[in-house]
Amino acid sequence: MILVESDSSEEWDSRTDWHGLAHEAVAAAVAHSDYSALADGGLCVEVSVKFTSDQEVRALNDQYRGKDKATNVLSFPMVEPELLQSIASAEAGELLVGDIVLGHGVCAFEAADKGIAVEAHAAHLVVHGTLHLLGYDHETGDDAAEEMEEAERRALGAMGIADPYRTTEVQT
Repeated sequence: MILVESDSSEEWDSRTDWHGLAHEAVAAAVAHSDYSALADGGLCVEVSVKFTSDQEVRALNDQYRGKDKATNVLSFPMVEPELLQSIASAEAGELLVGDIVLGHGVCAFEAADKGIAVEAHAAHLVVHGTLHLLGYDHETGDDAAEEMEEAERRALGAMGIADPYRTTEVQT
């Protein structure tokens, strides 16, 4: 079972169901990852998603990555990726996989630049962040980047969202 806790600050449009979007994106990312067994087992798999301001993302990016700038998405894994396969077969219990934080201004700017809805781009960023929580890392080489992008394409396709890598790449 996938459990998603989410919170959205006032910058994010209150007419959008950000919690529903976060849950759908996390579930799709897990289902289309190398760890799809996490979605089907008796384990309660929890991910926290925070839709917040660029200022908060900038502070977190500076504190944890030493980069004093806003970014689109940050991921904070709580489990070592090499443990995920063995944990996935557990019949009961809870697993806090990690936290994902999205900055509104950067997300909205990127969506406008791509000519897509903020909701579609935010879904992509949540999928991207979830895959980082699961150990995918596009910064370790071309093969790893392609593997992560392919998992993103499958997850987003399942959500009815077009391939975001047709012309651009996510910058984190």
